[in-house]
Amino acid sequence: MGDTTTAGLAGLAGRIAVVSGAAGGIGSAVCRVLGGYGVSLAAVDRDEARLEKVVRGLVDAGISATAFPLDVTDPVAVEETVARVEATVGPVSILVNAAGILRTGPILELSEADWSAVLAVNATGVFGLSRAVGRRMAARRGGCVVTVASNAASVPRVGMAAYCASKAASALFTKCLGLELAEFGVRCNVVSPGSTDTPMLHSMWSDDSGADATLGGSLPAFRVGIPLGKLARPEDVAHAVAFLASDAAGHITMHDLCVDGGAALGA
Repeated sequence: MGDTTTAGLAGLAGRIAVVSGAAGGIGSAVCRVLGGYGVSLAAVDRDEARLEKVVRGLVDAGISATAFPLDVTDPVAVEETVARVEATVGPVSILVNAAGILRTGPILELSEADWSAVLAVNATGVFGLSRAVGRRMAARRGGCVVTVASNAASVPRVGMAAYCASKAASALFTKCLGLELAEFGVRCNVVSPGSTDTPMLHSMWSDDSGADATLGGSLPAFRVGIPLGKLARPEDVAHAVAFLASDAAGHITMHDLCVDGGAALGA
């Protein structure tokens, strides 16, 4: 890591970040990594019990973190929570959209309820939180937004239509946001993980062979494996988020950084 990158990441110290999905595998890793650089965290998740456990762990590790239970699909609650964060923690300069859910199944059997739930969290939730925070960043003429999408946003997946569509929507929305907020000095980027060692991935496995099947791919499902031969760790994704949130990425906006071990073949 060069001196410029090191200095850019060090510059994160003292900033305030809202991280949605903070109780999840990737979201909690983002909190740990940003907190390790001295960022004060407003940790957001709708699972209040898990959120409190994550925040206790962060505080015990010497990280400044406060729990803000929130369902990102509720636009009124989103606006109220962002206002409360700014009133109690301070002005937000980093937003990480990491909240996400997964519902799988063949399209012809997919229920309207599952489709709507996935789009509500993964796409509409990103819109609402980004709008609420983005308005404040634009008024202050600075800040950055990083949305955790997926390599499934650019590669069709059997049985994952709702997830793929929602992540594609969130990724392109974030790029549009970056275009509109560029004049205010607000950068907006995307991190697209592949298969990551989290409870969400484990939920897709039916037995102990799940990891090997993910690494090896599936010809019947038109899915290649992972060329690097390993699953991503949540921290792999979190470090990519931290880079894009830092001054080391100060001239990067509307970019999609894929962190998938080559699984999407660079798509």
